[in-house]
Amino acid sequence: MDHNKLLGEFLRARREVTTPAQAGLVDGGPRRTPGLRREEVAMMAHVSTDYYIRLEQGRERHPSERVLGALARVFDLTPEATAHMHALAHPLLRPARAPARRLSSDLRKLIDSWPDTPALICDGLMNVMAANRLADALYSGFEERDNLLRMIFLDPVARDFYPEWGKSARSKVAHLRLAAGVLLDDHRLTELVGELSVKSADFRRLWARHDVSSKVGEVKRMNHQEVGELELTCEIFSVNSVEGLQLITLMAQPGSASEQALKLLGSLAAPARSSRVPS
Repeated sequence: MDHNKLLGEFLRARREVTTPAQAGLVDGGPRRTPGLRREEVAMMAHVSTDYYIRLEQGRERHPSERVLGALARVFDLTPEATAHMHALAHPLLRPARAPARRLSSDLRKLIDSWPDTPALICDGLMNVMAANRLADALYSGFEERDNLLRMIFLDPVARDFYPEWGKSARSKVAHLRLAAGVLLDDHRLTELVGELSVKSADFRRLWARHDVSSKVGEVKRMNHQEVGELELTCEIFSVNSVEGLQLITLMAQPGSASEQALKLLGSLAAPARSSRVPS
């Protein structure tokens, strides 16, 4: 991963997915390439076309705050995507993040105390550090359950498990892009992106879009092999005691069919076993 080109790659990807209508321009009809033209972006950002081209090509890597703010407005970036762009533009200001430490026994006990709520502890690369019994049962159809990205892109059962596979896949890739803003120097990120890029054309396509987003409050539909369809709300919480770790919960609406399905799944699940990740 060439850090010197990441800002340019991000800008080019955002330009190609931003339509003239989204940018407030009159659509002049079909275009040879998708999205905005470079000269249109330059005009709206109040910079020269040559300067903007240098940004995309990675020959200009130190845009001012004014230029970054203008580009964020042109591409209608979310606050998360804007912060990600700033991190790419100013890598020396990006705080170094060490790999997440191993989990405390108290954190394991916390998620194990929730018999009716699937819960996972993941790091920024979506490696599964721990899962409670109901989460293990929920994902029992997957052959490997060490990383949420490998599961959705490399395991054949994923497309049956996620009825809205495309939505779930886009969400996970956008979440990884968000995490990558502070993990660019982590060799594990390079290895994971390389592996997924080689093995999955869908991942390559979505990674190239440079979408950036968190997954807070996302409703997920799942199709479990034993209890059928589930509709669960995914909530993500930062673990303040260990930088980089996140607690993921999947909750059903009270009184819903999904809540009953989770209870049935809990009754079918084998007794709790020791975590796959050693403490």
